Amino acid sequence: MIKDKLEGIGWFTYENLRRITTQHPEHTFYFLFDRKFHPSFIFADNVVPLVVPPQARHPLLYYLWFEFSVPRVLKKIGAQMFFSPDGYLSLKTQVPSMNVFHDLNFEHYPQDLPRAERRFYRNYFPEYAFKARRIATVSEYSKQDTVKLYGVDKDKIDVVYNGANERFVPLDEATRMATRKKYTGGAPYFLFIGSLHPRKNLARLFPAYDAFKATDTQGVKLLIVGEKKWWTSEIEDAYNSMQWRDEVVFSGRLRVDELHHVLASALATTYVSYFEGFGIPIVESFYCDVPVVTSNVTSMPEVAGDAALLVDPFSIPSITDALQQIATSADLREDLIEKGRERRKMFSWQKTSERLWCSMEKLIEQID
Repeated sequence: MIKDKLEGIGWFTYENLRRITTQHPEHTFYFLFDRKFHPSFIFADNVVPLVVPPQARHPLLYYLWFEFSVPRVLKKIGAQMFFSPDGYLSLKTQVPSMNVFHDLNFEHYPQDLPRAERRFYRNYFPEYAFKARRIATVSEYSKQDTVKLYGVDKDKIDVVYNGANERFVPLDEATRMATRKKYTGGAPYFLFIGSLHPRKNLARLFPAYDAFKATDTQGVKLLIVGEKKWWTSEIEDAYNSMQWRDEVVFSGRLRVDELHHVLASALATTYVSYFEGFGIPIVESFYCDVPVVTSNVTSMPEVAGDAALLVDPFSIPSITDALQQIATSADLREDLIEKGRERRKMFSWQKTSERLWCSMEKLIEQID
């Protein structure tokens, strides 16, 4: 957890540990940080923060941190259990452990990751799957994927789903117009939110939007929110090949309040990844009364249900057709918004934290 730099797994960690620690004052929770932490992450008096070197932002350092630093600290504090919110575990510790597998994208699309990261994940995550006494996943898809790829007993995996930031609510028309003016000169826009990673499928979203613009009469722009951390030559080529690339707006990373305004002011969210373990922007869009275009593969149909327009993420014409439908049909947009209001009731961080805590209790019962 790094202040003002939370993304999917970071938000999962923040939202769930904030609730679990404050709602269970009978327990003491030790938070292990690999660097100086922000005090806002210490949610209650029963949270004890510990800075454990070295800073782990490289596969070699992952190994050193989890196999040497973490076991030493767990032994020192007499930990009853070790919980890892992002999949990694310590193979050396004897402390009963539980982790969260958000997705196994590196098994399906290893070419999307740098070589060192890819080798680390594919070597150690199968071992983490067997080391864990319990595993939580964020979708039924990810659970079945873990069972299939790693041969894990399905009975030790609990599906907890994800939630949405509770600040994400619909906006009034004046605020929406002011937000559009700030980011797109007042034009309506399709919105993409996420890290600019290959699996987010910008390499197909760009040409699909370009084809949409050939018949667009409303001046709809495409707003891209996220850092270019994983920007590849394939994405670059797709962008540079666009006839309408001047209609694409890059905002970079946004703070939560600005992200809320941008999302709640969008004509529609375009979330056409070819692999996701969940897809938090889908649910955040439901909470903001914004229609969604998303993919018909992996976890996304499970999350979206009938409340989104589903496309084949490998087909540029399929994505283009959905953009045209959603831009030209107010009735379709309203229908999707109404279905999203119903669908969003399934997902909240409070429900996630309760499911996660229930999974933790199962582990404690196994120990006892």
